[in-house]
Amino acid sequence: MTDTSNAMWGGRFAGGLDQIMEAINASIGFDQRMAAQDIAGSRAHAAMLAATGILTDNDAEAIRKGLLTVLSEIEAGTFEFSTALEDIHMNVESRLTALIGEPAKRLHTGRSRNDQVATDFRLWVRDQYDETEGVLEALMKALVAQADAGADWVMPGFTHLQTAQPVTWGHHMLAYVEMFSRDLSRLRDGRRRMNQSPLGAAALAGTSFPIDRHMTAEALGFDAPCANSLDAVSDRDFALEFLSFASICAMHLSRLAEELVIWSSAQFRFVTLSDRWTTGSSIMPQKKNPDAAELLRAKIGRIFGAQVALTIVMKGLPLTYSKDMQEDKEQVFDAADNLLLALRAMGGMVADMEANRESLRRAAASGFSTATDLADWLVRELGLPFREAHHVTGALVALAEGKGCDLPDLSLEEMQAEHSGITEGVFDVLGVENSVASRMSFGGTAPARVREQVKLWQEALS
Repeated sequence: MTDTSNAMWGGRFAGGLDQIMEAINASIGFDQRMAAQDIAGSRAHAAMLAATGILTDNDAEAIRKGLLTVLSEIEAGTFEFSTALEDIHMNVESRLTALIGEPAKRLHTGRSRNDQVATDFRLWVRDQYDETEGVLEALMKALVAQADAGADWVMPGFTHLQTAQPVTWGHHMLAYVEMFSRDLSRLRDGRRRMNQSPLGAAALAGTSFPIDRHMTAEALGFDAPCANSLDAVSDRDFALEFLSFASICAMHLSRLAEELVIWSSAQFRFVTLSDRWTTGSSIMPQKKNPDAAELLRAKIGRIFGAQVALTIVMKGLPLTYSKDMQEDKEQVFDAADNLLLALRAMGGMVADMEANRESLRRAAASGFSTATDLADWLVRELGLPFREAHHVTGALVALAEGKGCDLPDLSLEEMQAEHSGITEGVFDVLGVENSVASRMSFGGTAPARVREQVKLWQEALS
């Protein structure tokens, strides 16, 4: 057993904690990351207590100056965190008491650690949303720049990782812009929904002191106070929603990372990744490994895991606060760190990578990629029902495959042997450039459509 009881709540307890209990109970090892948010919340609370006459102006001013001193010590790395004091709230309050004495003991009037931690955590998650927004937008800008440069570069579009139809490099890049734009929308929506203040809900029932929760909410940049004190201290939806956004965004990052791994291989040679984002082999001197993309792809699992872990923590908890909820932060901290790292790495890779235009075009022209264009031509020019056109095209693909050539390499006579109505005009649609240029429907891959979308995204992200 430890020799002394905890000074913050020890009046009820004669003895101290077992060392193992102290270790499992303490959260200061990770929640010290919320120090700035904790001090911001305490400053707002103290100012409100003075404005409502609960604290004297002198006490409030002493608290304000003392909290700024504590913050400067933490930022300078000179603050000594204590496991015995459990968490960031008690560590700050203890140091504040040592600095200014009696006024510090009045700071906790009208609040509890329950609403305090809920407020700190919301502020921290909100800060992550704000930082992530800028990094996500930077990645989108890098993708738009790639799309602008290669608006008319032809490459194969795939289904089942098999060559399907020709598309443009710009169109492919903009597909990821669309994905990440939905992530950006989810980010902004989640931030808006979470922006309510739990401060002043106290332990769970509110407080008998005449506090002004709207004042503290406004001081901390919240839209309003949480309307129900029970929900205010027990809600972690904001953290789960952040993890949900992070997981979907991470999934999109992993899909792009997978493509970069494939595209940079010797078998594809679609892109060249810069030396800044690749490594070599200790034994094979020719290797240039896409390690950043591979590590990013692997780290995504930690973000998925965080969402599952916190959901399981919360799923069986009765109202209101239970100590289980101490397990909420490490998962969110880790997920936020890895999402920002992955976004920054992907932004760097996309900005630096060079698309190999000739390799893209050669691949686009292989694998009978214009077969659908041939079928469409038969429908449009000869009036064939699509199913018949599909059959004729399939037969010509089989013929070309047997001859070891592609569709444009078949002679007109060979095509007419399958259907007598085919004319020289068919060769106009069998080139990959003609194929992509013809896809002028809204959202299509035609270079003209790509350039329209590039311009819209450049304006939206400016």
